[in-house]
Amino acid sequence: MVKNDLTETNEIENIDENNKNNNKDINNSVNKDININKDINENNIIKENIVEIKGLEKSYEKGNIKALNGIDLDIKEGEFVSIIGPSGSGKSTLLNMLGALDIADSGTINVAGYDLSKNKNLDEFRSKKIGFIFQLHNLIPNISVVENVEIPMFEGKLSSKDRRTLALKLLDSVGLKDKAKIKPTKLSGGERQRVAIARALANDPSIILADEPTGSLDSRTSKKILDQLNKMHKEKNVTLIMVTHDMNVAKLADRVIEVLDGKILKSTDNSLLNDNITIEG
Repeated sequence: MVKNDLTETNEIENIDENNKNNNKDINNSVNKDININKDINENNIIKENIVEIKGLEKSYEKGNIKALNGIDLDIKEGEFVSIIGPSGSGKSTLLNMLGALDIADSGTINVAGYDLSKNKNLDEFRSKKIGFIFQLHNLIPNISVVENVEIPMFEGKLSSKDRRTLALKLLDSVGLKDKAKIKPTKLSGGERQRVAIARALANDPSIILADEPTGSLDSRTSKKILDQLNKMHKEKNVTLIMVTHDMNVAKLADRVIEVLDGKILKSTDNSLLNDNITIEG
């Protein structure tokens, strides 16, 4: 009888020990899953939309020319997007809307936390959130290169010394620190555009808007400018929106948006781009 009791006791103890081991294994498995999920959440950051456009319309010539015809568009923070289309497709008008350089007739447009549809605080929006790069660099010819880069900073609170330090740092980032004191008229076309890139970064903008930034440059210089833009986008994680008619240029972006007759024809991720896509006009 005592032997049977001891046997039962040992069996109960073995069961308890097995249960403990099983619970330990379960806990380890759960903790492992939690750690895996934690890694997934940390590594796959869900980025918010920095641009949200709905039903955007714009006409010129008293409504006779429909530049934008019901545009719907979302752009993620840190995304590099190319907008392509033939002449007159509406791509530059769309870029102007994104930079609050023009006002829509109807629809909503929210950019970097500003509701541009309300037509309020637009100067503040442009100075704090947007950097512009145009086909024609728009540098002021009678002041030095470094002074051109400093211009956007006057809206801020930096001292003259800090403005100069930052401007020189930006020029150094585009390889032109040694040209800081000369006039833009002494620079090549590619060098002027690199100054324009430095100037666009002066206020640490959330978005860079580039309108045909290589349109007036030869192919060799264009490659240097595009490399510079790509470097800027990756290093600073700035949202880059570039208008171009050149598909070879457009394919550098994360996503290509095709515009035709004031409408978005299609939006294509870089990995899905067809090499046979061509833009006429």
